[in-house]
Amino acid sequence: MVFRSTRRTFLKGSVGASAMLLGAPAFLRGAAAQDNDLAPYTSAKIDWKQASGESITVAVIPASYFDNLISIAPQFQELTGINVRFEKIPPAQIRQKCVIDLTSKTGTYATHAADPMYYALYAANKWAEPLDRYLNDASLTDKAWFNFDDIIPAWRGADSVDGKLYGIPYDGEVTIQVYRKDLYEAKGLKPADNLEAFVANAAALNDPGNRIWGAALRGVAGAGQNMYIYPSIFREFGGEWFKGGKLTVNGPEAEAALTWYVDLMRKYAPAAAQNWNWPDIADAFSQGTIGAYIDAHSSASVVNNADKSKVIGKVAYARWPKGPSGKRVTSIWNWGFPINAALPDKRKKATWLFIQWAASAETQARTSYKFAGPAKRSGVNRTSVWKDPAYIKLMSSFGNNFVEAAMDSLQHDTDVDWRPRVPQWPAIGDTMATAIQSALAGQATVKAALDDAQKRIEPMMKG
Repeated sequence: MVFRSTRRTFLKGSVGASAMLLGAPAFLRGAAAQDNDLAPYTSAKIDWKQASGESITVAVIPASYFDNLISIAPQFQELTGINVRFEKIPPAQIRQKCVIDLTSKTGTYATHAADPMYYALYAANKWAEPLDRYLNDASLTDKAWFNFDDIIPAWRGADSVDGKLYGIPYDGEVTIQVYRKDLYEAKGLKPADNLEAFVANAAALNDPGNRIWGAALRGVAGAGQNMYIYPSIFREFGGEWFKGGKLTVNGPEAEAALTWYVDLMRKYAPAAAQNWNWPDIADAFSQGTIGAYIDAHSSASVVNNADKSKVIGKVAYARWPKGPSGKRVTSIWNWGFPINAALPDKRKKATWLFIQWAASAETQARTSYKFAGPAKRSGVNRTSVWKDPAYIKLMSSFGNNFVEAAMDSLQHDTDVDWRPRVPQWPAIGDTMATAIQSALAGQATVKAALDDAQKRIEPMMKG
């Protein structure tokens, strides 16, 4: 089933997209390299200069993990002779802007920070290159040097469609439990092993009169907002996205999952949390008003910001609590790099060389624990880096059990079908997000919200 999104239909279906795209883009070039030693790269048995003279534009989001990459990009240019121009685009806009570029086949962006949920759309419309042929071409890739299998398997799976690879993960997240160790210890509580215990802990800590709420989850509507949290709950309640080959978002498991979400938020979270994104939750937690939350492990950098946080030294981490099905299900989120299929062949090779360089173990290290600047990446793509003592030491500063919770979740709790991976995802994700927020806000019952979402989604799957 192919969902063909024209420029007109995509903008029509994306509220405010045209207005967002009017903002002047930010163009950045890499700052001076921190470490000019190219030997770790030239040890690869390929000709890094084979696309010398090419120029590529890379779209990324404004985030420190991409800023770190940009700052060492002069190393890549020296290594390859390829000129790289970066364009920073906010997350809410980068999806629309890159889809428009892919649809129009202008080839403006050689690659971009891609949402893994969009690869099914890219593959269905042949907008992105299957990457296996680049991986398997000995003139382009030294397999032993690149060691593709070292990249976290769940993220590789998320960036694949029907067994074909369409993106290479650069930076990613895993969803974990973040809690106030001091408050838990004072009440004799342990980190929740299941969703029932998570609610019980929230109830024990909840004290709004003293500005302490037991727990919070992001609630604001968005395919990457409340639909970043809800799918894990749905899958933990035994939910399956496809029943008899039909995408199904309502039914008993869905109702039980959304009821749990709604009850937790209404009883134990601040009323404003229904409109919170992850930075809002992390900020509230850092100010000492939230007992626990479940969200991306990367939010640890916010709750440990020495200039703002009041809870440094009081934070600990655990895996997603198990649901009634006995499963823990975390996100499979990552920002990956695809290759724009509209590029001429030599520019595709130049783009692949950039992707290989950015995703390599050496670059992952240079943009994380070896980085000289203040921002240290917590979402590196390599298992080997996660096991490196220098990286472990850096990440352990975020609080008790941080590295262990993140690694256990990455290795054992990921689910490639965490969300329905179909070409129609952009519209489906927005529809589900609206339904979830209507239930959180009390504008619709759980059943009515899910039934309405099902009715709206069914026509999307037919054309």
